[in-house]
Amino acid sequence: MSEPLILHRRSQNLIAARLGLGVYAFLKYEVKGGKMYIKSTYTPPEFRGRGLATRLTEEAVRLARETGLKVVPECSFAVRFFKKRRELWSLLAPEALDAVRGS
Repeated sequence: MSEPLILHRRSQNLIAARLGLGVYAFLKYEVKGGKMYIKSTYTPPEFRGRGLATRLTEEAVRLARETGLKVVPECSFAVRFFKKRRELWSLLAPEALDAVRGS
C-alpha cells in the first residue's frame, strides 16, 4: 500500500487517511478549554495492523504541539498510544496522566 493521503478537516474536528475511493481511517477530536480530547480512532478492518491509527494519532500530537494544546486521550487506542510513549507525557493534561499511567 502506498502512503495514504492525510487530510485534516478542522471544521469537523477530524484527521483522516484516505485509503481508497470513499474509504478512510480517521481520528475524531474535540478542542475545548485549551485541551484536545481524542474521542475515537477508526481503521477499516481490512486495513488494520498497518500503523494507520498510530499515524493519525501522531498527526493529532503534532497539531496539539503546534497550537499549544494539552492532550486528553479518551479512546482506548489513544490511551495505549501514550502509555507506550512516555516521552510525550509532557503533552498530556494533568487529568489524563492517571489513565495513561494505569492508575
